[in-house]
Amino acid sequence: MKTDFQNILDRAEHYRPEISRFLRDMIAIPSESCQEAKVVQRIKQEMEKVGFDKIEIDEMGNIYGTMGHGSHVIAMDAHIDTVGVGNIDNWEVDPYEGYEDDEIIMGRGASDQEGGMASMVYAGKIIKDLGLEADYTLVITGTVQEEDCDGLCWQYIMDNKKIQPEFVVSTEPTSCRIYRGQRGRMEIKVTTSGISAHGSAPERGDNAIYKIAPILLELQELNTRLADHDFLGKGTLTVSEVFFTSPSRCAVADGCSISIDRRLTVGETADLALEQIRNLPSVKASNAMVEMYDYERPSYTGFSFPTQAYFPTWLIEEEHVATRALVAAYKGLFHEEPIVDKWTFSTNGVAIMGKYGVPCIGFGPGAEEEAHAPNEKTWKDHLVKASAMYATIPLTYLEKLNS
Repeated sequence: MKTDFQNILDRAEHYRPEISRFLRDMIAIPSESCQEAKVVQRIKQEMEKVGFDKIEIDEMGNIYGTMGHGSHVIAMDAHIDTVGVGNIDNWEVDPYEGYEDDEIIMGRGASDQEGGMASMVYAGKIIKDLGLEADYTLVITGTVQEEDCDGLCWQYIMDNKKIQPEFVVSTEPTSCRIYRGQRGRMEIKVTTSGISAHGSAPERGDNAIYKIAPILLELQELNTRLADHDFLGKGTLTVSEVFFTSPSRCAVADGCSISIDRRLTVGETADLALEQIRNLPSVKASNAMVEMYDYERPSYTGFSFPTQAYFPTWLIEEEHVATRALVAAYKGLFHEEPIVDKWTFSTNGVAIMGKYGVPCIGFGPGAEEEAHAPNEKTWKDHLVKASAMYATIPLTYLEKLNS
């Protein structure tokens, strides 16, 4: 089948109003992590309207829409949970009522990342309208709990063999660029212990907070000498939280712990990152405990899937068939070379490719800098371009696979 790029682009433009309306409907439904039930039902309703061949919701609460029955399984993913709104005074509009004009749509989830879901669903409509079915099965997924624990949903999907795709397109925001990787991350806890005493006689105790002080300075220095990579960039760490235990304000603290956000570049592993901290002189001197956080929060269905807070780095090659398929789709539709780059933040790719080795690549409407920000917005042109891309990618993938 010769791909009719212009016809696909015309159909995507035709559905601009429907894509926008659907996105605004999703934005209007608060759907923070573990509270996605209502937005999942709204997505199901739109999938039914568009005419997906099969629609399923699993025990974790993820939704799947399937088009076609071919031998090559391709998945496209959008997480459909959002972060909270933060300080409402920083918003110019109601984050759920939102706002739109001829160019933009505003509201929580506009870029991160319900826009990707809106574009995917209408890519399915374009495929149906134009008879673009071929030897592929397209599964689009609306996944839960990503903001709480990125990749958890896909750990469940892969462990339970809900889908076994040849590759996955992440529709996280890329400003309509092609993204082929990201640094990994992990959440680390460092804890010191002491002995409480009355604050009037601190020499009787052993202050756990004081033990943290030199650790903080050595962590700051460690950040300057972490590994670097020419494409994904440098590994980093930052101390993000401080906690303590003490009998009262008038006592020596008997416990102190810090949280570390560790970003991992190519070649850095969880074991390496933990050992780097355990080998710091201040950590050894204070006999501090260094460990990874766990995540066990139940999904909105009540289903729990515990995991460690380790999210591996991933990177797909520039010459991989999936990368070449996205580049071909972009050039065919828009008659220009795409920008190929990487995410700064983390995505479900940490599980898809980072843990399970299934090739993953990104293309999404909206912008990364809009994520988690007040007055979050996306662009209607992005939604249309993304929808055309998602309808085209399966065909260009088959072409590149067979060329």
